[in-house]
Order: sequence, then C-alpha cells, then structure tokens
Amino acid sequence: MNWIDWDLLDEPGRCAALARPAQSRAAELREGTGRIIADVRARGDEALRELSAKYDRCALTELEVDEAEFADAEASLAPALKAAIREAAGRIEVFHRAAAPQAVGVDTAPGVRVERMLRPIQRVGLYVPAGSAPLPSTALMLGVPARIAGCREVVLCSPARADGRCDAAVLYAARLTGVHKVFKLGGAQAIAAMAYGTVSVPKCDKLFGPGNAWVTEAKLQVSAEPEGAAIDMPAGPSEVLVIADAEANPVFVAADLLSQAEHGPDSQVILVSESASLLDRVEREVARQCADLPRAEIARQALGQSRLISVSSLAQAIEVSNRYAPEHLILQVAAPRALLAGIESAGSVFLGAWTPESVGDYCSGSNHVLPTYGHARSYSGVSVASYQKQITVQELSADGLRAIGPCTAVLAAAEQLEAHRRAVTLRLTELETTK
Repeated sequence: MNWIDWDLLDEPGRCAALARPAQSRAAELREGTGRIIADVRARGDEALRELSAKYDRCALTELEVDEAEFADAEASLAPALKAAIREAAGRIEVFHRAAAPQAVGVDTAPGVRVERMLRPIQRVGLYVPAGSAPLPSTALMLGVPARIAGCREVVLCSPARADGRCDAAVLYAARLTGVHKVFKLGGAQAIAAMAYGTVSVPKCDKLFGPGNAWVTEAKLQVSAEPEGAAIDMPAGPSEVLVIADAEANPVFVAADLLSQAEHGPDSQVILVSESASLLDRVEREVARQCADLPRAEIARQALGQSRLISVSSLAQAIEVSNRYAPEHLILQVAAPRALLAGIESAGSVFLGAWTPESVGDYCSGSNHVLPTYGHARSYSGVSVASYQKQITVQELSADGLRAIGPCTAVLAAAEQLEAHRRAVTLRLTELETTK
C-alpha cells in the first residue's frame, strides 16, 4: 500500500492522493455499450439471446424464470442459508419502514393548505450482479424497499450461469421480497431491456442496482435518453475509508480494508490515522491476512492503488474523508460518535470496533447500494424514497388567496410574467366585487 503524509502534500498532491482509479477503456466502453443498447432496442429478445450466449455462455430458450425454477431454487438451498436470508430481510424491512418518507400537510397561512403526497414509481427494474460471485444480498437491498414503497411491478434481472439458470439464493431472495418477474439477463443488455422494453421484458420507469463498468455505463446512457429510464445513482468501483486512532485493533482494521479490496481489482481502500505505528501494524497485518484469502490476487491488485495516509489529528482525518466522500466510512476510534457531527459526505458510516462494514452489506438493516466514486457528495443510498414520487398539493380558500395573493402578484411583476400576475389579481378583484 502507498504511504502518504498529508501535511507534506501541496494542493495538487492532495488531489492526486485522493484520486480514484481511472476507469479503463473509457472510449471503447462507451462505444461498445452503445452498440449493445442499440442492438437490444432494434432486435429485442433475439438480441438478448445472442448476447447472453456471447457474454454469459448460456443458451436461453425462455428469458423469464418460471415457477419450476423458483421451486427448484428454494429446494436446493441449505436451511441455514434460507433462514439467514429471511433474518436479513426482516431487519432491512424494520429499518426501511421506519425511515420511509411520510405524507405531510401544513397550513402555511390561514386558509392556505400545502400537502405532500407519496406515490410509488409504477414499474421498477432491479439489477443483481453475478459476475465473480452471485449477490442475493443485493436482491434483498433492492427488493425490500421497493415492496414497502408499493411499486406496482418489480422486475429483476440477474445473469444466468452456463446451465441457463440463475443463482438459487438470488431467486429465493427475489421471491421473498415480492419481486414480480425475474429474467436471466446480465450486463448492458439487461439494462437496455429494462430501460426500453422487449416482447418479454417490461419497460421500466427507473433502474436500480450495482454492476460492472458495462452495467454502470449502460445505466448512464439510458438515463440520458428521453425514451430511456431514470436510475438510482451514478456508481463506480467499491471503496472504503477507515479512520483509526492509535488504540484501534490492527487485525480488525486490516480485515475491513480487505473486505472491500476483494470486491475487484479496481476497488480502493484508504486508511487515515494520526498514528504512524498503527499504519505500520495495519500494513503488515493486511499482507498477512491477504495471503490466506481465496481472492488474494484480486485484493492485491486493489491494494496497489490504495493509500495509507498519515495526518496530524482526527479533525484532519475528517477533512480528508469529507474530501474523498467515501462509499463506506469506518470510524475505528475510541469515541466514534464524537466525530459524527463533522461528517458531511459518506454513503454509510460504521462506528467503533464491533461494527464491521460487512454487517451493512448483509443484515444490519441499512442498504448496501450506495453512491461511490465521490458521488456521496450529492447522492444518498437506496431507500424507500428512491422508489417514490413526492407530489405537492395546495388548496386556498378565498381568505387564503386574499392573504398571499398580493405577495404572488408583486413577485410575478418583478419577473415580468404578466399572465402569472393577472391569474391572481383577476381573482382578487372578483373577491372584492362579491363581498
């Protein structure tokens, strides 16, 4: 890992120290993704079958998962795994129900009622990756809030294996959360199918879920098209920033760093500490633990672009974190809650020695679909609100219009919008003549 002393860096050096890994083959990625999207739009299901054969190496006769496959999936899973999926779903539901937006109604002036009503997005598309490993937890993170929001139709796509079947745990989690349709599709072609629709795949209003660079690029392209679909957020490779003090356990810190490094070679992990001794112990512990990981080579590639940053104080560590705006922020310090007030940008925060980031990935109840690549400065993780539209309503009585009409007229006149002004003043005149 790369050692950096924050105080020795000038401003360009600090920007470089917190730079994300460059997304490789950008032009090729954009053009290749565009071709896939265009092919799916033009040829629909036929293109989906050909692309699945090319990229997923499976021959699909039916794109949609049928009842028999759902039943086989449930029967094939170990009882302990099914119990863990149900347990995690229950906690995710508890948190997301409590955090869901509420309808609001308030009188902003006598006779002036303003309300907010909530309506679910009617049809949503969920993407669950299964590249290097299937992710049933993502089906839970996306499916539970969609059900709470009340979406009329929830569609899920996940890549099929070579035998033409989806991962059994993903199917079990999807059925548990109330997903209505599951399709054996992956990559940019799955995003295109849900964004524009085919004979088999319904056109969705908004798309959710993480994925590789092709999936991410496809989401960005379809969201830019008027006929495409909205998306949950921009995304990039997984990342974590850990702030640790001298008393932090280096074994725990190293494990947390590696838990993100093993996601992919383009993941990034950063440790920030005021203790040089802690940084040194963690670096040695990372090397020791990494050697035993099944995905050690992937983790080593990610570690090559990661950072050990020495700072002069915890306050400076918070400044570094806010500049980076991490997807995951772990506070491995003696009094982590004391630092919360200073946190401005992070996807999700994990406090103290007994809160590994892994619990957020699976079953604490929060959501692991989070903004990455610095987008935590302006985006939040997936929640019930992500699946809802917030519609405002207002109703004025005659006295209410008398109270706020003059204010409206003055502001409309200042903006030289005469029809706006008259829409109010004509009514006020009518009220005066009918007293």
